[in-house]
Amino acid sequence: MTGPADDRLLARNDLAWAISVGGIGVVLFAAFLLFAWTFAAALFLIFAGVLLGVALTAMANMLGRVVKLPHSLRLTIVGLMLAGMLSGILFLGGATIAQQTTVLTDTIKSQLVDVKAFLERNGVDTSFFDFGSLNANSPDSSAPTTPAPTHSLPSAGTIASSGGAIFSQSLKLILGTVSAVGNFFIVLFLGLAFAVQPSVYRNGLLFMAPAKHRARATIIIDRIGWTLERWLIAQIITMVAVFLVTWVGLAIIGIPSSFILGIQAGLLAFIPTVGAILGGLIVVLASLASGWVAALSAFILFLGVHALESYVLTPIIQRQALDIPPATLFAFQILLGVVFGIWGLALALPLMAIAKVMIDHFKAEDATRETTVA
Repeated sequence: MTGPADDRLLARNDLAWAISVGGIGVVLFAAFLLFAWTFAAALFLIFAGVLLGVALTAMANMLGRVVKLPHSLRLTIVGLMLAGMLSGILFLGGATIAQQTTVLTDTIKSQLVDVKAFLERNGVDTSFFDFGSLNANSPDSSAPTTPAPTHSLPSAGTIASSGGAIFSQSLKLILGTVSAVGNFFIVLFLGLAFAVQPSVYRNGLLFMAPAKHRARATIIIDRIGWTLERWLIAQIITMVAVFLVTWVGLAIIGIPSSFILGIQAGLLAFIPTVGAILGGLIVVLASLASGWVAALSAFILFLGVHALESYVLTPIIQRQALDIPPATLFAFQILLGVVFGIWGLALALPLMAIAKVMIDHFKAEDATRETTVA
C-alpha cells in the first residue's frame, strides 16, 4: 500500500519524464527544421524525382488495364512513347520553337520597357524594378550616348576589365546551364529508378516504421500513393488541354509565338492559381505588340482558359483526387514560394496533398475511437 509521499514522488517522476520527452521532441523537431532548411534544394529535387516515378507508374498501371504485360515492359512502352513524343516535337518544331522563343523574349522585353515608361509618365516610381539591361537593349532608350573615339586603342586595364566581365558572365551562364541540365537528369534518373521497382522502395519505407505502427503506416503510404497518382494523371490531362486551347486560340487571334506561348501556359498549369496568373500575364504582355484589340482578345482567351481549368477540368477530373480549399492552397503556395523559391511554389500542392491525407487518416481514427468509446 502506497502513502501520500510515494504518490507525490510518482507524480514528480511522471512530470519529469513528460518534460524530458517533450524537450527531446522539441529539439528533434528543431533539428528536422534546420536540416530541411539547409538541404531544401536537395530534398525538393528528390521529391520531384519521386513525383516523376509516381507519374510513370500511374501511366504504366493505366496501360496495364488495356494490355496484360509485366510492369517492366509496360514501363518501357510508356518511356518510349514519351521519348518519341518529345523527339517528334523537337524534330518537327524545333526550329519554330527556337524562332518563336527569340521573338517572344524580344517582345516581352520591349513591352516591359514600354510599361515602365508608361508608369513613369504617370508619376509611378519604378526605381525598384531592375530594368537596366532591358533599357540598354531597347531602341527607345533616351540615355545619351557618346561615340567611342576611333583614333586611340583601349588601355590594358580596359581590356582586362572587359575580359573579366565577359569571362564572369560566360562562367555564370555555363554553370547555370550545367546546373539545370544536371537537375533534369537527377530527377529523370530518380523517377526511372522509383518507377522500375516501386514495391522495393515502398517496403523499405515501411521497414523504417516501428513494428506496432507498421499497419497504420501501410495504409497512409498506400493512400498517399493513390492520391498522388490520380492527381498527377489529372494534372497531365489539364496541362495538355490548356496547351492546346491556348495555342489554337492565340493562333486564331493572330498572336506571334502562339506555339511557345501555349507550351508555357501548359507547363505553368502544373502550378495551381499562381501558374495561371503568370501564364496569363506573359500572354497579355506578348500580345500587346499586336495592338490593344489583340491584347484584349488574348486576355479574354486567358479568362476562358482559366474558367475551363477551374470550373470544368478540375471539378470533373480531380474531384476524387484532391479537395483543398483554394485560399488555403494559395496561402501555402505563397509561404513555400517565399521561403524556398520556385521549388516550393511548384511542389506546394503535392506536399499539401500528402499532409491532407495524413490529417484525414488521423481524424478518421479519432472519430472511430470516439464512436467505439461511446
